[in-house]
Amino acid sequence: MSSWSGARNRFVLAAWLCGLALAPAAGRGAPPAAAKPTTVIKLGTLAPKDSSFHKILAAMGSEWERTPGGAQLRIYPGGAAGGEADMVSKMKIGQLNAALLTANGLAEIDRAVQSLQSVPMLFRSLDEVRYVTEKMRPQLDKRLRDKGFVVLFWGDTGWVRFFSKAPLREPDDLKKMKIFTWSGDSSVFDIYQSAGFHPVSLETNDILPMLGTGMITAVPAPPYVALTNQIYTSAPNMLDLAWAPLVGALVVTESSWKKLSPAAQAAMARAAADAGVRMTEQNHRESDAAVEAMKKRNLTVYKPTPDGEARWRKAAEATYPQIRGRVVPADFFDEVTKLLAGYRASKTPR
Repeated sequence: MSSWSGARNRFVLAAWLCGLALAPAAGRGAPPAAAKPTTVIKLGTLAPKDSSFHKILAAMGSEWERTPGGAQLRIYPGGAAGGEADMVSKMKIGQLNAALLTANGLAEIDRAVQSLQSVPMLFRSLDEVRYVTEKMRPQLDKRLRDKGFVVLFWGDTGWVRFFSKAPLREPDDLKKMKIFTWSGDSSVFDIYQSAGFHPVSLETNDILPMLGTGMITAVPAPPYVALTNQIYTSAPNMLDLAWAPLVGALVVTESSWKKLSPAAQAAMARAAADAGVRMTEQNHRESDAAVEAMKKRNLTVYKPTPDGEARWRKAAEATYPQIRGRVVPADFFDEVTKLLAGYRASKTPR
């Protein structure tokens, strides 16, 4: 589920409550309506109301309600429960029970999750992202469980791209721009700065107004987020470069999860896993479709040449010594790079 968000997002502030259809009145031969579960799980997400993310979560919630001994799911979309750091804080004090978070939000619980997202140009394909996520999942799940959170699924929204007000082709072009970074992510802010870039720390719902004022002039975001939140209208240039995946997960507090029977947990976990698969597949389709839709509305796409991509890679890799141990725990950084090396070697013709 970089910086992403995203795609993150928080512009629609509304709450949604799953409901059961009314059963026929009792006493006329109809079976009595099944009682609603007494356990309620309040789930926060940055996904806008009525987006595919939201609809898939709603369908999952309907399955949870039908599960014997299951739970009612109340979804707070579009940032109604606050930003990702706010959601984590609310889960810790019991105001929320679950959240769909990107790696940035999950890093508020444990920084090791940043190993899947916050190393620019480390991954070269979404197959690599899926492989590494699957291999790292047991360790990450345990670390989050040790902090009081149960992971129900992992997923990704595809690649984060740079959207900018002026054309963006080379790393030196980006150094002339003011780049959005997540509020509170001081280590990433510092690394951008030390590499010669100009980061601006903001909340996600400040992106559009601050693009309008010129306070920021470049935004890393998944295409679907750029389309749904209208980022491309103020930043009509996109660099078609696989900068980083936007990885996320659905987590529920262990205290809430323990209120359910083992049988209900197993059934609800299966429904959540199915939702995660559908969400990732839908995200990838929507990412490609979003680019085509924005191109029809005057988005200009710049595809680096092989030499240009090499220059971007060199600029990205120059930040790795600072990312290792500061943004991503050193042992997790090393494990991911080792997994990638092994995966690539297995795919190289002999």
